[in-house]
Amino acid sequence: MGTHSPDHLPSCVLATLRNGPPDDKWFFSPRAPRRPGHPISRSSCVAGHTGVECPGVQSFDATPQLLAALLDGMEAGLCALDRDGVITHWNSEAARILGWTAEEAVGRRGFAGWAARTADADEVRERLLGAMAADGRQVHEFALLTKDGRRVLVRTQSAAVHGSDGRPAGVYCAFSEVHAQIDLERSIALSEALFDDAPCGVVLVDADLRPVVVNAYAARALRTSRDAPLGRPLGDFLDQGVEELESALQHVLAEGAPPAPSELWVGLRTDGGTRCCWRSGFVRLGSPLGEEPVPLGVGWLFHDVTDTKVAEQEAARLRFRSNQLHRAALAVAECEEPLEAATCYVDFSLAGFAEHALLDVLAPDGVRLVRAAATPSGGAGPCLPVSGGIPVRYGEGHPALQAVARTGSVRAGFGAAAAEPASRAQVDSWASARRWPDGTVHGLCAVLRSRGRTLGVLTFLRGAGRHPFDRADAAFAEDVALRVAACLDLAPRA
Repeated sequence: MGTHSPDHLPSCVLATLRNGPPDDKWFFSPRAPRRPGHPISRSSCVAGHTGVECPGVQSFDATPQLLAALLDGMEAGLCALDRDGVITHWNSEAARILGWTAEEAVGRRGFAGWAARTADADEVRERLLGAMAADGRQVHEFALLTKDGRRVLVRTQSAAVHGSDGRPAGVYCAFSEVHAQIDLERSIALSEALFDDAPCGVVLVDADLRPVVVNAYAARALRTSRDAPLGRPLGDFLDQGVEELESALQHVLAEGAPPAPSELWVGLRTDGGTRCCWRSGFVRLGSPLGEEPVPLGVGWLFHDVTDTKVAEQEAARLRFRSNQLHRAALAVAECEEPLEAATCYVDFSLAGFAEHALLDVLAPDGVRLVRAAATPSGGAGPCLPVSGGIPVRYGEGHPALQAVARTGSVRAGFGAAAAEPASRAQVDSWASARRWPDGTVHGLCAVLRSRGRTLGVLTFLRGAGRHPFDRADAAFAEDVALRVAACLDLAPRA
């Protein structure tokens, strides 16, 4: 159950306290006898005398009972005093906090000698009754005594209750333990801070998986304002990863929060599909007003760790490639033929890097390229020597010829600027025009140089299921090309 602040009393309680039950001359005592000559009426509604006929319903004067039920159902202690300081009301929460039952409290004048120390009792009584002469509600903090003698610091809020003549007839005082009030204030302050200045994203999602509250960090991460996502599907803002996110939210609603944060890769629609990694945690929100919590939604907290994850991935990729080159060097040490050593480097470099590799060397004329080794075009396999020595018919402007001319690496790709995905026939046609295997969409050509001379070109190829070659890939290809060139050029000198 949640903790309610004593300054939020039900309006029906306040109205009853102000006007009093119609059967009673003095409004404070719910157990007072009915006014003489005013029997229970069958024409009064259950909620009290409203003047509305309820045919066929056996009604009763419920105002005192309703008032007592409301007061006992409150989650703040409440007591009422008449203008002389006599306690007339004492609800169950007040009895829980201080230990004094309603039978022990009602009818006492002030708190001296039982609920407050004698030295403090007069000040407590004066402050409470002073609310009758003040406008609005008065907030105070008092040290009261429990029945077992402990001192309890309570925060009170009191206000005058006026009689039918408009004059103050008494005062009501709602109170709760200060630590409970502070806990409530801290919870409210924490909620406000999370939804304003938190250093992480906070999104409150309802049971329909639509955001209802978005803090400033989350709005920046979504590349939108704080109000734009409210009530809209998550797919309106996320291009990739929305299925995984919605699945996680549904799991939390059904089963509760996962034991540990998870990392979700998502793509933003407003940023051209830019992929971000958000380390996310989830909490299920339930209503504190029911015995069994009813899911109100999910609190989604996340932090953008894209830079960290990209750095980790690059470091892992670099370690793997370095290990591959180290293993390749150990294998090359056992090769007797230079071409065998060169293809050994190519085979080790292909793992996790490309599907195909082509090794072309310069013909004796120093202009044309001759295929020396290649991987099978029909599927995966080792890089094997190619016999024949026939020059490859590369067209003008081919990436391999550009690499020779520039003495550097050249990247090429199909449809880099295409607005719509191409058909398989278009892809195969593009690859065939460049003398590459069918299905190739990305190519990287690295020149083979040793002792200041160009020896040929090493080409790596990727299919449609992989990303284009980037600068890190080009650097790795150049590293492999240097080793392959050394094998082709220096091994015969041994």
